[in-house]
Amino acid sequence: MNDTTLPSDPNMHDLGAALNTAPEPTAFVDPWEALSAAPDTSATSAWLDAPVNAAHQLAGQADTATSGFQLHRLWDGTLPVESWINQGLGWVVEHFRPFFQTVRLPIDSTLNWVQGLLTGLPTLAMIALIGLFAWQFAGRALAIGTTVALLLVAMLGIWPEAMVTLSLVLTSLVFCMVIGLPLGVLLASSDRAQRVMRPVLDAMQTTPAFVYLVPVVMLFGIGNVPGVIVTIIFALAPLVRLTNLGLRQVRPDLIEAARAYGASPWQMLVKVQLPLAMPSIMAGINQALMLSLSMVVIASMIAVGGLGQMVLRGIGRLDMGLATVGGLGIVLLAISLDRLTQAMGKSRRSAGRRWWHTGPAGLALRVLQRLVGTPSRDAGAPVPALSTQ
Repeated sequence: MNDTTLPSDPNMHDLGAALNTAPEPTAFVDPWEALSAAPDTSATSAWLDAPVNAAHQLAGQADTATSGFQLHRLWDGTLPVESWINQGLGWVVEHFRPFFQTVRLPIDSTLNWVQGLLTGLPTLAMIALIGLFAWQFAGRALAIGTTVALLLVAMLGIWPEAMVTLSLVLTSLVFCMVIGLPLGVLLASSDRAQRVMRPVLDAMQTTPAFVYLVPVVMLFGIGNVPGVIVTIIFALAPLVRLTNLGLRQVRPDLIEAARAYGASPWQMLVKVQLPLAMPSIMAGINQALMLSLSMVVIASMIAVGGLGQMVLRGIGRLDMGLATVGGLGIVLLAISLDRLTQAMGKSRRSAGRRWWHTGPAGLALRVLQRLVGTPSRDAGAPVPALSTQ
């Protein structure tokens, strides 16, 4: 058989030449082995004998010697403030979280007690009790309005959620009063303390509500108790400010008269200053209550229950009906609580008449007197006419 010569393809020759001239594959280098190898002391110490660069020397003099901080970071936007905050918060969480978990205990017990009281009674019985309370301390007209508002909440089918929200608000208000009233008295009695606390209170009132959520979650976790804690922090400042303002606005001549009659500082505070400052203090309580209600809704983002959770679910699902029903319940609660605290802040004293002589308590007292036949006052003292306002 004769050999047959095939025509040569120039592309095949180029491919073969490329394969023959391809570089040898480089040996694989393990980066971890290279890092773990012993360093070359001659290579690493050579920079010590090198001449000093003048530009580097000037830059090193401008930087701080301890932390390596560079001054140009002050104006080029590279200052690591976020890293510093995260490291500081991490250090606080690591060293002080057991302390913050201990702080939860009284708040948790108070919240459970209030929530059990509000949710344990039947709906109509709870509405009747709140209506009687409003009649006693705010008048008959406001009692009717409060009762109607609560009946609307019950008819909307959101009574359990409303009572959870109310328990969160009332618990927050109790701790705001426990902390805020003594602090306001301290600021009213000391100008130096007022100068120190004023920027702190300014920062507390101007900080956005969402900013409080992150450190509270890091220190206390999520749930109703952290929601109460963040609500206390958010609603505390107005109560402190208005308590301080009310005590400072007491007329100096009344204070001098009480001091001239030999009143002690405690008697001066309890019998003169606090009663005269009560309208301002009640305004602070009203503001703390309204801020607590608004913050409890925002705190639903950290798993706080109640009406705020309904609004949050409605937003997440784009369910307009669910969000509207939850928002309507919040509005009804807010209006009722606002009117009630405003009415309690007004002076309702009359000559010769105490609070238990009016409202349902006065009615029950008069009925009891007629049944038993024993007057509650001295025999020679006239019994005031019953008022149901």
